[in-house]
Amino acid sequence: MLYDKARIFVQAGAGGNGCMSFRREAHVPKGGPDGGDGGYGGSVVLVCDDSYRDLQSFKRKAHYQAGRGRHGEGNQRHGADGEDLVVHVPPGTEVTAEDGTVHDLVVPGTRVTVATGGSGGKGNKKFAGSTRQAPRFAERGLDGQEGWLDLRLKLLADVGLVGVPNAGKSSMLARMTRAAPKVANYPFTTLEPVLGTLDGDDRQLVMADIPGLIEGAADGAGLGHDFLAHVERTRLLVHVLDLEPLDGSSPEENYATIEHELATYDPRLARLPRILALSKADLVSPEEAEMVAGIWRERFAAEVPAHEEWEEPVEPTPVLITSSATGLGLDELRAELLRRVPVLEPVALDEPSTRGIRDVESLADHRVFKPAVRGSFAVEQLDEGAWRVTGEVIDRLVARHDLENEEALAHVESRLHRLGVIRALEAKGFEAGDDVEIGGVVFELDPG
Repeated sequence: MLYDKARIFVQAGAGGNGCMSFRREAHVPKGGPDGGDGGYGGSVVLVCDDSYRDLQSFKRKAHYQAGRGRHGEGNQRHGADGEDLVVHVPPGTEVTAEDGTVHDLVVPGTRVTVATGGSGGKGNKKFAGSTRQAPRFAERGLDGQEGWLDLRLKLLADVGLVGVPNAGKSSMLARMTRAAPKVANYPFTTLEPVLGTLDGDDRQLVMADIPGLIEGAADGAGLGHDFLAHVERTRLLVHVLDLEPLDGSSPEENYATIEHELATYDPRLARLPRILALSKADLVSPEEAEMVAGIWRERFAAEVPAHEEWEEPVEPTPVLITSSATGLGLDELRAELLRRVPVLEPVALDEPSTRGIRDVESLADHRVFKPAVRGSFAVEQLDEGAWRVTGEVIDRLVARHDLENEEALAHVESRLHRLGVIRALEAKGFEAGDDVEIGGVVFELDPG
């Protein structure tokens, strides 16, 4: 079974606490502060690994936690950094975070940090100065980032076989490659995508048998979204159209249904080059097959726009008469696939999203970055003599210090002055001694 979905919880390591320590050594009567800093917490990193094929490993484990940083120690010993946790995912994995950020891991070796470790706290040595020669406080380490990630595997295939159920896609894949999909004389025999490799003289193409689509698949009917997701990365589609459907349906209506669902799901799929393979030709007479193929060729020729309207000439969709039972037309189909699917040029590692993707502009840029701490804050009055200050930089400041420690509290108040928080509070009507809530902590603030 192909596992193409997973949901995991990632948690980066917390930073280590800074140490409050004073030098105590024989014959050194005036030993000063020597507390070391805490180490950084480890981050959670996803790596695209081509030795993996699906997301099955995430069915057994859903929680991933990186190592935390060690605390600082006396004699200015810095705490060790936490070990990063590296999680391997198969090529073609799309990662969506809770905030909507999407990472598309296509090229093997691509790395993306999905949870950054917390920074370590400073030891009291860092707070020593000419006016504070013996600080009796140190910073705490901050917690690492955490959250749920949705993983979605979208197969990396050059050619996608699409069509209604029981159109003959699995038989075609089995005859043209060494794949062994389930083949039977009833619909929905294929319940998950199957890959096969088509060998050329000097190259190979990966073909994907996409399970049969039904009307409404783009809106989620059946397993429509699950199946259509695997068509997104293909560079060419082979629309397999049954010449003699067993259910008595019209081939023209079946063709229109599939094309409508592809375009509805993603307009880019409507622009992909395709080949129409009229399958099961052994069930009709050669004259009838040629007549139907001629009708489709005339239709596609009429749909081709004038060449002067395009930068490059556009050729009509090829129409081939095929039979997986007799092998009719499969050599021609193989040659056409090798001709029409372009050879990929080498891509630099700083452009990971472009390999194997025909329409690069339709994908979001892939960037790995460390977000900066936002310096803005907001002040609101909760009640008479009660205030709340919100802002990432303010929350981090309070989280780092023990407000029960008078020296630490004085240091926090000094930082609030420099950040302009006290000035903003006073502009709203704040008076010394009022209660202030920052980061869920309420304390009495007396800047004087």
